[in-house]
Amino acid sequence: MKFGIDRLLSEPELRAALSGRRVALLGHPASVTADLTHSLDALMACPDLKVTAAFGPQHGMRGNLQDNMMESPDFTDPRHGIPVFSLYGETRRPSGQAMGTFDVLLVDMQDLGCRIYTFVTTLLYVLEESAKHGKAVWVLDRPNPAGRPVEGTTLLPGWESFVGAGPMPMRHGMTLGEMGRWFIDHFKLDVEYRVIEMEGWAPEQGPGFGWPTGERSWINPSPNAANLSMARAYAGTVMLEGTTLSEGRGTTRPLELFGAPDIDARAVIAEMQAFAPQWLAGCRLRDCWFEPTFHKHVGTLCNGVQIHVDDPAYDHAAFKPWRLQALGFKAIRRLYPDYALWRDFPYEYVFDKLAIDVINGGPGLREWVDDPAATPADLEALAGPDEAAWEAARKPFLLY
Repeated sequence: MKFGIDRLLSEPELRAALSGRRVALLGHPASVTADLTHSLDALMACPDLKVTAAFGPQHGMRGNLQDNMMESPDFTDPRHGIPVFSLYGETRRPSGQAMGTFDVLLVDMQDLGCRIYTFVTTLLYVLEESAKHGKAVWVLDRPNPAGRPVEGTTLLPGWESFVGAGPMPMRHGMTLGEMGRWFIDHFKLDVEYRVIEMEGWAPEQGPGFGWPTGERSWINPSPNAANLSMARAYAGTVMLEGTTLSEGRGTTRPLELFGAPDIDARAVIAEMQAFAPQWLAGCRLRDCWFEPTFHKHVGTLCNGVQIHVDDPAYDHAAFKPWRLQALGFKAIRRLYPDYALWRDFPYEYVFDKLAIDVINGGPGLREWVDDPAATPADLEALAGPDEAAWEAARKPFLLY
């Protein structure tokens, strides 16, 4: 298959519309061609393109900053001598000065298919600013490695944030190119927009179900997005960032596991199986031990649960990471009713709401976990209609 960047570079007719226009790239470490040349280097080497600037999202163009709320500075690219503007520094949106450096912004970012992954919000912000400044945006499309499934409740009005760009569920099942089409329609943006589509993307085919396993190398789009297993689990495990449980940061398997020094992982798994066994489908759970080298519970032995989605037990259609992680929280709450589960700290620059609620775009999931009388059917009643509505809403904007 071909990604958007490879088509742009190999098909001169696609580049014809860029003739005489100043081009900028929005990218990160996973912005590479099929032969692993970084997209910026490849575009700079293209004789009929005039590349004048670049932009980096959260974690930076170089992807060197580990945690959330760690800002990247602007800098001059040492190889090419062009400015590289940070969209996760003093501002989340490109400044007027930065917008003046280009005519067409090429967006080449590997996404994870999850509302909270901030590249989605960055895409919205650059579309909005481009509409204001009369600039064009082209998305050089890439696969959604989590595939087409949809899961989670819709972000509620008033809960918009840098991890919640608009009313979509946690797992949206779209590519960035498709998401841009939805943004333009939903927010009524007047902007020149184009998607350089992929060729040969087959999100319903195994073993990758969205990621071209065996065809393309996995490169971390952010420091803790280490592999396809993480991408599959992320729509659930990202909620751990709003809890006191470790999500595995400081280990070699971040966002594929959860645990703490004061839980019994085998008891948690047993309680999960007893309470909602239907939400454990499509994966295997294994109790494990780990000691984070940084972040939560640093240097402390933790007992935890690892989610395995890379063996024959993986069932792409059956696996429900958002429900699975909600069930993990529920099991802990049922085993340890007074457990200090919810982390109280500013999350992505929201200071007046609990992090778990910012992550979920509303309080519904937390309230379900904390309600001793709440059943699996109650959570299904919250999420099911939202998921069905999103599948219908996104349909006109799908390209594959």
